[in-house]
Amino acid sequence: MRRTPDHPNLLVHAHPLIEHKLGILRDVGTPPPTFRRVLGEIAGLMTYESLRDLPTRTREVMTPIKACSTVELAAPVTIVPILRAGLGMTDG
Repeated sequence: MRRTPDHPNLLVHAHPLIEHKLGILRDVGTPPPTFRRVLGEIAGLMTYESLRDLPTRTREVMTPIKACSTVELAAPVTIVPILRAGLGMTDG
């Protein structure tokens, strides 16, 4: 994943698995159910990478054995798709 110099808020995902799945989406022979499934898989991979630097905080939780320190997101995440093309990615 890299940022572009002209657009610092734009993340470019150059991952072999994402590129492979993009090839499936681009193939005119990909059936619609497969297209939707693969689109969701790409969205999940992109979300994972894009949220890598989110701020977190620690909190104490009780496990069945003892108290334990864990990590949680410092603030809620909001997903705002760009209509229409982005709607298919909201499930990922």
